[in-house]
Amino acid sequence: MNLCNIKTVKSLLARYSTDTKKGFGQNFLINPSVPFDIAEESFNYHSSVCQESACVLEIGPGVGALTSELCGRYEKVVAVEIDRSLIPVLGETMADYDNFTLVNEDFLKLKLDSFLDEHFGNAPVSVCANLPYYITTPILMKLLEDGGGRFASITVMVQKEVAMRLCATEKDSDYGAITASVNYYGKVKRLFDVQPSSFLPAPNVTSTVIRIELYRDKPYSVKDEKTLFDVIAGAFAQRRKTLLNSLSSSISYIPKARIGEIITECGFDISIRGERLSIADFCTLANKIYEEKAK
Repeated sequence: MNLCNIKTVKSLLARYSTDTKKGFGQNFLINPSVPFDIAEESFNYHSSVCQESACVLEIGPGVGALTSELCGRYEKVVAVEIDRSLIPVLGETMADYDNFTLVNEDFLKLKLDSFLDEHFGNAPVSVCANLPYYITTPILMKLLEDGGGRFASITVMVQKEVAMRLCATEKDSDYGAITASVNYYGKVKRLFDVQPSSFLPAPNVTSTVIRIELYRDKPYSVKDEKTLFDVIAGAFAQRRKTLLNSLSSSISYIPKARIGEIITECGFDISIRGERLSIADFCTLANKIYEEKAK
């Protein structure tokens, strides 16, 4: 069954009395080279960093275009689909794959650590998905924050604008809180763009496939991760203001004058803005603020 053929996809959806749902951000792939290339990128990188069994988690499988490519490569594929109407569709399209498990849940509501234990045990897991654009950031942060270091890599398709932010450096205008936060967990690599014509229905934006190559041992020393992310959020809360003014509005437990002293003690100019700090800089600053808070 060609799951990238428009007639096939429309026939499947009609047979099960369903359709693409804007509320779930559904845009199904109809260009066969795209799911092939995404799956290849995911599996080849997984194989390069993991010598153990190859397992993958997919979020939002749709009708299974990417899923089938993953099943042809990985030993075990677990897909989480929120749309109940697609469960019988996937029951048909994935019927020939005995290495596939479907879970009808809202991914954002899962207890991720216990979910991974239940479905993958101690095996290393990669993530591969065509993410709904409207909840891209919450999904990525849940994977990074709750994954407990279990993931080998995360290969996902996102809106091009989001990809530009994730791949930005502190010298770029696209650099922001999400950039710094994700870079704490791993290195983001831009793989390739996907045009709107590759989807049904066609979105109004270009998409980009990225890979987050997760650190096994983080190169940054952080005394308290909550403080780090509070500092990052505070630094970008008021982008047009200096780091001092922006932080002093969000970190109320330290006097503004002392925050200014901490900034200079870290080696930064007092007039610097948050978007000029790398993740390593943020870690240095967060450690100083944590020490001050602990006094």
